[in-house]
Amino acid sequence: MLKYQVKAMFISPSTYAAAFLFVSLMGGIYILSLWDVSAAEGGKSPIELFLSLFWLPVLFMVPMLTMRSLAEERRMGTLQAMMTAPVSAFEIVLSKFLACYILYALCWALTLFFPIITALSLPQAAADDRIFSVSKIATGYSFIFVSGAAYVAIGVFASSLTRSTLVAGMLSFCILFIAIVGSALAANFTPADAAWSAWAETFADYAQSFKHLEDFSNSLLDTRPFFLYLSAAAAFVGATALITEYRTS
Repeated sequence: MLKYQVKAMFISPSTYAAAFLFVSLMGGIYILSLWDVSAAEGGKSPIELFLSLFWLPVLFMVPMLTMRSLAEERRMGTLQAMMTAPVSAFEIVLSKFLACYILYALCWALTLFFPIITALSLPQAAADDRIFSVSKIATGYSFIFVSGAAYVAIGVFASSLTRSTLVAGMLSFCILFIAIVGSALAANFTPADAAWSAWAETFADYAQSFKHLEDFSNSLLDTRPFFLYLSAAAAFVGATALITEYRTS
């Protein structure tokens, strides 16, 4: 089932459109990051500036990759045909999630060539820890790949709620926006005088993606974000499987 879903992803025109837009956008962002670092003394490294805008492509690429996963199957009536095969709803959803996640990870993996090309083109950059830091690249991309599991699961979940791919994409965008940007805003606007403010502030800080990225980019590995994103991915995949089974029964 997974092999079939991966093959379907790679023959879809929207896959290549999303990958091209993603790599083009991230290439431009990386060049701007290099210019910013070369023009300023100290401050963040190019990879930190580059990854700090991870949310921008996520908000648009994840909906493009996942909006067709279940919504299109329901619209075409092929989801019911799949359920007649000797596979469970959970196996179908899991295979679609993994196919989307593999493509998501591959797109981000392509951006690893940016610092490699920089180091090869500018040999002096490899000796400058501010320009090229292997540890910051490794930990920064660890965040990207771990958090991506939750983001892709959210996109597949949104696709299970409707038959329209457009609506699925919009739902995915809205949920991701709340999860990424909303958590940061909640941490800044928690009322200080409310009885539940301490608990809310702790939870908002725990769920804040930008805080996690900052820690990872500074080579600080914490197990809590791993648990948060992987458990969220498992929860959304499980909920999607339940919705899929209910709507096809």
